[in-house]
Amino acid sequence: MSGLRRNRRSRRGLTTIGWRERVSLPDFDLTRIRAKIDTGAQTSALHAVRPEFTEQDDGEWISFELYPRRRSRRDAVRVSAKIVDRRWIKSSNGERELRPVISTQLELGDEVWEAEFTLTNRDSMSYRMILGRSALRGRFTVDSGLSYLLSGGE
Repeated sequence: MSGLRRNRRSRRGLTTIGWRERVSLPDFDLTRIRAKIDTGAQTSALHAVRPEFTEQDDGEWISFELYPRRRSRRDAVRVSAKIVDRRWIKSSNGERELRPVISTQLELGDEVWEAEFTLTNRDSMSYRMILGRSALRGRFTVDSGLSYLLSGGE
């Protein structure tokens, strides 16, 4: 991919990304996680298994296992985060699920910002993470015909 394509800006001055990108979660020390960019989803979602809930002085926390590699159960990482909300989410198959919501740093290209993620088991899905509109708004536009514009290939 040429450098010209990697640095494309939209008319509004936003960086263009592809329909899938590699992202990092600095708070969890995780890098190059494949994420599907899902403009049909309002909220971002992160694959989380074996959740454990605890009460701490500053509120409810969740620890969970994260499998950062697509279709792999190796390299599991146990992480913890404060629950900032719980939301009813309607999945792509039409089922509603009440999910915990966490806020953590997200890195894509040169941008690092705080983003909210609902936590759910995404074992049956191809991507461990989806990035929804609320995480992308005001930062990126999406070219649905291209992949890995900011983060290199597969």
